[in-house]
Amino acid sequence: MKNLKTLTYAAALTALAIVIPLAFGFLKIQAGPFSATLASHVPLFIAMFLGPVPAAMVGLGSAMGFLVTAPMVIAFRAFMHTFVGLVGGYFIKKGVSFKKVVLITAPIHGILEAIAVIPFGFTLYKILMVVGIGTILHHLVDGVIAFSFVKILSKNLKINLESMPSASK
Repeated sequence: MKNLKTLTYAAALTALAIVIPLAFGFLKIQAGPFSATLASHVPLFIAMFLGPVPAAMVGLGSAMGFLVTAPMVIAFRAFMHTFVGLVGGYFIKKGVSFKKVVLITAPIHGILEAIAVIPFGFTLYKILMVVGIGTILHHLVDGVIAFSFVKILSKNLKINLESMPSASK
């Protein structure tokens, strides 16, 4: 039954990761190869509590959502959420606190998204500063939003993500 619950949460978060770029395009900030849609990383961060594989699945969902709504370069960047989810889910599974996971994965996220835009011919400044640093800042803002959601879910809906089977040591 616990695996079914994890699968259900992961599926709901994947659907949310696909829908956010579709429904919240009005919250998008665009600057060359960088874009930031507020809360687009929140399903990924919450999925990290479910484990590395569910978080990667949500990362793929994010890429699909941006593939439908944004230029290819942004979809490539969103595909990097898959690897950020894997790393974050692994650290949560090992007992690292969510706050630390957000801080650990921020530079990984920025570097991966910067690498993802290299084939598109952007300048070094746009790759490192605009995409790399911009992604880190967006990651941190969404981390704060996700932290708030996890606390709300735990308190009000009695969904304790921290006690999910994949999130325990």
